[in-house]
Amino acid sequence: MLSFVICDDNLHMVNRLSFLFEEAFSKGDFDASIVLKTTNCQELLNYVCSNKVDVIVLDIQFYNSKLTGLDIAKAIRKINKNCYIIFTTSHLEYIMQSLKLKTFDYLIKNTITVELLVETLTRLFDDFSGSSSYFMKIDSKGTFVNLNDIMFIEKDGMKLVYHTFFDAYGTYSSFSKVKDKLPHNFVRCHKSFIANVNNITSVDFSCNKITFKNNSVCYIGPKYKNDFMEVLKNDTIFE
Repeated sequence: MLSFVICDDNLHMVNRLSFLFEEAFSKGDFDASIVLKTTNCQELLNYVCSNKVDVIVLDIQFYNSKLTGLDIAKAIRKINKNCYIIFTTSHLEYIMQSLKLKTFDYLIKNTITVELLVETLTRLFDDFSGSSSYFMKIDSKGTFVNLNDIMFIEKDGMKLVYHTFFDAYGTYSSFSKVKDKLPHNFVRCHKSFIANVNNITSVDFSCNKITFKNNSVCYIGPKYKNDFMEVLKNDTIFE
């Protein structure tokens, strides 16, 4: 799921943009959510510092701050070099300056419609899918999971459940379909589990239990125990 933040100094515009994006998410069946709506640019910067943000919808002209949207975008780029920035404004003269900040799109406020946002989001999701090596698409709905956030993958009947640091995502699939998409730090440890060894905090071989950074657990099966122990001896993987 891609996380969106909306920041504009006009509360009415924040609410209007939020409504339009939510409608576009639904109409285009995009796996996305708005995680922050604010009129305060400092609140935006504080949030970006400590939270996962994929897309920032940002006004260019802030009347309640000495900073412009371009200033804020420069500060964001020092924190997060990879997030998408979509500028909203009524001032066409800023377009060239905004392009220097790896801007994905530029929306003119009085022309924004749900249909226009669906087109923009379709391009954004296509770009995201093609350019990011840290994310994996796990279903036909366009659900993306950050590989670094995955603790382990569980086989549950006909489904695979991706247990991440904050949440779990289920989809109909199998280990055989995803194994070639996973990097070398994902290791089969049980008939029902693939562990991300980069996120392991402890292994108790007396009860064959693996504990991860978020305190979730999975288990080691006898068939996979020896191979799994060999992997843990490789210091380049298990840190």
